[in-house]
Amino acid sequence: MFDPKTKKFPYPLDTASHYIILKKDDGTVFDRNYPYLDKSPKMKFKQALMRLGLYTLAFPIMRIRLGLRIKGRENLKKHKKELENGVITCCNHVHFWDYIAVMRALVPHRTNLLAWDKNVRGENAALIRMVGGIPIPTCDIHATIAFRKALEEVLQHGWLHIYSEGSMWEYYQPIRPFKTGTAYLACKFDKPVLPLAFSYREPGFIRKKIFRQIALFTLTVGEPLYQDKSLPQRERETDLTVRLHGEVCRLAGIDPKDNIYPPVYNDSRRVDYY
Repeated sequence: MFDPKTKKFPYPLDTASHYIILKKDDGTVFDRNYPYLDKSPKMKFKQALMRLGLYTLAFPIMRIRLGLRIKGRENLKKHKKELENGVITCCNHVHFWDYIAVMRALVPHRTNLLAWDKNVRGENAALIRMVGGIPIPTCDIHATIAFRKALEEVLQHGWLHIYSEGSMWEYYQPIRPFKTGTAYLACKFDKPVLPLAFSYREPGFIRKKIFRQIALFTLTVGEPLYQDKSLPQRERETDLTVRLHGEVCRLAGIDPKDNIYPPVYNDSRRVDYY
């Protein structure tokens, strides 16, 4: 069994914090005029080229280089009717390429992605936008309104992926506390949440010794969760967040009772699970 303690990463104490250092900032301002959902012919052409590259290069490389296995895709067919009018997907965030794996698991559905604003100003900004990345603005209320209108348009019939942990921690095994934003959007727009989870497998000799591969990845697709409309409005987001977190743990092969977090966390930014 893969043990993340055998490798050292600079995980911060705050489980939503980023530790990746970005070397570039192109100065893009995410205000009310920014095209959060860019439907221009130029962007559509770029996204078409990106999809071609994903199918011909990225998806095969994910399988060969990272040993990606996908389980649970039968749930997409099983719940096809429930998911055809918009859905939010969610999983743990454990690798630079893990969103490509999510895209592969959800084929033929095309997804958009909520992205850290600094990433969409950084060195990978163009790639993030071409795979459907939507930056989360932090500048003012008018930008937030424009951002939410874009999300509403996506969720009319489309798919939106959110990393509820709030940041990427490479190869981290426990499922970190979730922010309530995923459940907030699911309740606000009355959409199901489809949980997914990455788990790890021990690499073989060649991948471990020659390619220095830390672990192989398995991505498991779960079944949709819904808000509990029998609860008061204020309690629905918390209830859905807790159930979503528990299901992602289960899909990753982790008992929520054994799930261990770092010792410090800003309690105003998460649901209290324990």
